[in-house]
Amino acid sequence: MRVVAIVNQKGGVGKTTTSANLCHAIAESGKKVTVIDLDPQGHLAVSLGIRLQRHSGIDEAMMGEKTIQQQAIPVRNNLQLVTSGSRLREIEQLTGKGVHRGDLLKNALQEGLEDQDFVFIDCPPSSGLLVVNALFATDELLIPMTSDFLALQGLSHLMGTVKKFEKVLKKQYKSWLVISRYTPNRKISKQVLNVLLSHFPEQILATVIRETTLLAECPSFGQTILEYSPGSRSAKEFRKLANDFMEGRVMYGKK
Repeated sequence: MRVVAIVNQKGGVGKTTTSANLCHAIAESGKKVTVIDLDPQGHLAVSLGIRLQRHSGIDEAMMGEKTIQQQAIPVRNNLQLVTSGSRLREIEQLTGKGVHRGDLLKNALQEGLEDQDFVFIDCPPSSGLLVVNALFATDELLIPMTSDFLALQGLSHLMGTVKKFEKVLKKQYKSWLVISRYTPNRKISKQVLNVLLSHFPEQILATVIRETTLLAECPSFGQTILEYSPGSRSAKEFRKLANDFMEGRVMYGKK
């Protein structure tokens, strides 16, 4: 089982869009996938058509009150969702020397998901305790990136955080970058992509996800792009991205 944190401390880079559509594409290929909504805003659940969220989800699993499997909701063939839960914000406020606050998610993942091929964690756009829990729980990171200058600045901050955790936890993360919301006719897009290729060789997944209104529209219908517009360029890109991720296909050279 691969446990993967989808993380970027900068907002607006397509984390939830990537989480919903990539997880569905991987599940569509026949793999068993669990996706955890670790963002208190709960946008991932809405994107997957769960409108009336129950009051508990990953929050109670992290607090040791329920198992993750008890909290999992089947949302598509081979795909189950663990919602954020109404008490997830409380975890950010946990204090006390006797509480291993960073281990809550890692401990929750210890049982109930043995039959799953992938567990994805959709992280909030922050560097708080919830993201700390995700970094404790995984050895693999998937980082959605937009091709603009501010995204580069945000990535620099994130990688600084990751290096600190690698030092403290004495491990090295396997990091993948996903280029999302890409606009090929913008000069800055190609410039930023080339900067990323030079600094993160063999870490950028081969398929870029281009900017389109379709990806912004489908969450309002509770559908992924594979359902909302299955023959679209975006649906094809996410299917290719799913194969890239499962097979480790990356970009090489300048674009």
